[in-house]
Amino acid sequence: SFYRTVRRWAQWFREGREEIEDEARPGRPITETTSENIEQVRLLIDDDPHITIEEVQEQAGLSHGTLQRINTDHLNLKKATARYIPKDLTDFQRAERVRICKQNLAKFQEGTWRLCDIITGDESWFYHIQIGRKSSNAAWVRRGDPPPTVVRSD
Repeated sequence: SFYRTVRRWAQWFREGREEIEDEARPGRPITETTSENIEQVRLLIDDDPHITIEEVQEQAGLSHGTLQRINTDHLNLKKATARYIPKDLTDFQRAERVRICKQNLAKFQEGTWRLCDIITGDESWFYHIQIGRKSSNAAWVRRGDPPPTVVRSD
């Protein structure tokens, strides 16, 4: 409380203390969030977006809390897990799908379209090997940017 603080100060002055500045305390100073440290962390993350906080801690020599503060407050970054997509379509495949959709839309507008004209299918894949841990696909991205994508490799 305020009263306790004033009482402590009065005691110090009675004991002969004349300085009003705080004495040095143990622990890491808040001044670790310097422009040099921010730039160092930015370069490490730009070099490897998949780098972990622990790896940055080891390379930069900064505390976990300082790195969190730099990433969120100064670099505006967050760790996002990659989206998994089963296929990476070519331009031709995309164009073909657009053409078929336009053709179905024209049939619908003419009144000749029937639901049974569209045949859909799905495929399931089962892997004996792990295709990657979720955490290994996480990368640092700017807030508002989409997460990275991982395409299934055949």
